[in-house]
Amino acid sequence: MRDGQRERSVFLGLLPWPEQVQVARALRTETVGGLVLLAAAVVALVWANTPWSGAYEHVRDFHFGIPALGLDLSVGHWTADGLLTIFFLVAGIELKRELVVGELRTPATAALPVVAALCGMAVPAAVYLATVGLGGGSAQGWAVPMATDIAFALAVLAVLSTHLPSALRAFLLTLAVVDDLGAILVIAVFFTSDLNPAALAGAVAGLVVFYLLQRFRVRGWWWYVPLGVVIWALMYNGGVHATVAGVAMGLILRTVRDDDEDASPGERTEHLLRPVSAGVAVPLFALFAAGVSVSVAGLGEVFTRPEPLGVVLGLVVGKTVGIFAGTYLAARFTRARLNPDLAWADVFALAVLAGIGFTVALLIGELAFTDPADVEHIKAAVLLGSLLAAAVAALLIKRRNGIYRRLWEAENLDEDADGIPDIYQRTASGHEGVEGPS
Repeated sequence: MRDGQRERSVFLGLLPWPEQVQVARALRTETVGGLVLLAAAVVALVWANTPWSGAYEHVRDFHFGIPALGLDLSVGHWTADGLLTIFFLVAGIELKRELVVGELRTPATAALPVVAALCGMAVPAAVYLATVGLGGGSAQGWAVPMATDIAFALAVLAVLSTHLPSALRAFLLTLAVVDDLGAILVIAVFFTSDLNPAALAGAVAGLVVFYLLQRFRVRGWWWYVPLGVVIWALMYNGGVHATVAGVAMGLILRTVRDDDEDASPGERTEHLLRPVSAGVAVPLFALFAAGVSVSVAGLGEVFTRPEPLGVVLGLVVGKTVGIFAGTYLAARFTRARLNPDLAWADVFALAVLAGIGFTVALLIGELAFTDPADVEHIKAAVLLGSLLAAAVAALLIKRRNGIYRRLWEAENLDEDADGIPDIYQRTASGHEGVEGPS
């Protein structure tokens, strides 16, 4: 107790060793995946703006299917509806782990990232709606600027930061888990086509069987892979976006080990699929989603048409204001408090970085708009907004990294002098010297 008040929980304080290993593994893989994702997006943009753009469109629109499952999709749709299911399956496992053994398992520790993520989704949507309302545009793209692309954001952090506190990366990762859940719920609730009750009932029955297999500790991939494919196909034919099936299965998988297990089913599945998700599924989706024809006139329309302008402002302004304000309000009015290793300037830089909304934003853009011309404008807006957010965040992160580097160098000098490293003196608002005008 302190001054008669209950001690507030420290968000992302010293984690248990297994959780530290999980966070470090996720950060390393997502960082590499972010760089692969960036390369795929660049290839798509270059390819779509060369004389060979016709070949790009031919490959993207080529159809093939699985008649037994009632599927006949283009390559672009296979990547969006099929491969992204792997990405959402991994996200579901991540969310389950956070809810069961991670930072979201108690209300006190969950308050800060949940409030920050919710505000980081609500404010961009409000900015978009305000923009299209003033400009007389369509409100149907309100959800496009809501989602943060964790792979891209972590890749930017990895390239630019060498001395930033590890708590900042963990903050971004946990925030993105809640953000992914919000995006999944938005897709499931608001972006469904004509529902097929029979197919949806079959998908639910398949999920029940999936749960029972987990409940009775049935092992063997030959049970789960065919069942997962059937659940995915039924979900697609049921009118709900098929990626929701991945999230549902991820949430069902056990993340707590039994006494006789070296790893839980969730851990084993994540270990196997995370590299596939980060290195194959998401980059291939980017390759066939980011191929936007870029021209001076087209870029001009991003700033003159209300819908794409709303997306850009939502990502660059809405995300920053929402996440920073949400974090401050949660720290001010709940029992959660910011990790003492972080300063508010760090949180602001992270909030700007969260404006990178690539993968899920592109997916929602394709779901929200039906006119191909509108989809192209929205894609251009997502790319431009993400680029602006990354550029501003890079400047802020480099500045913060420089401050921490000077602190690190000063510590090493003190250690060289007497063999005992100094401990940074912290004030109530953060590191001494970090919050100042430097």
